[in-house]
Amino acid sequence: MRFQAHPNLKLRYYNMQRKLILYIATSFDGYIAQPNDDLSFLGLVQKDGEDYGYHDFIQTVDTVILGRKTYDWVMTQVGTFPHADKEAYVITRSERPPQGNTRFYTGNLTELVQQLKSGKGKNIFCDGGAEVVHELLKHQLIDELIISVIPVMVGEGTRLFKDGRPYQQLSLVSSQSFDTGLVQLHYKAL
Repeated sequence: MRFQAHPNLKLRYYNMQRKLILYIATSFDGYIAQPNDDLSFLGLVQKDGEDYGYHDFIQTVDTVILGRKTYDWVMTQVGTFPHADKEAYVITRSERPPQGNTRFYTGNLTELVQQLKSGKGKNIFCDGGAEVVHELLKHQLIDELIISVIPVMVGEGTRLFKDGRPYQQLSLVSSQSFDTGLVQLHYKAL
């Protein structure tokens, strides 16, 4: 007996909306950076051969959204943009010419995300920073959150979640702990 797919199955698959997924690391006390954009605490969980699922995750996305401060930090510290192979939008207030697939977007973030979600493609990765995350949460545009909690309290810096966002329930998709002490939480927005 051959399996026969329901005629509407294909239609439903192609009408699925792209998801916007926040994939980020934070200290136990909720900071994504120490003062002066210091991210050195992330090194506490570096381990040869361990990427905490990042390789598998990045295969599911073809578009990246991030803030200008995050982009500038990456370019200063790393020197090359790791998402240059993807369609990338750097959210900024200052116009800049595009660089390959990277666009410096000065328009309305909500409109951009709604446009991206309604298009075809893989998922959309929000790579920070705090201002972009806050704006997306204010408009309930983040569909999933994958948050890696680093076992350290840094005390001050840039908070991942700011005050002033609306109430939003989440559903736990998975949680995983690693021998480095990192705990990764994956939630779906309801």
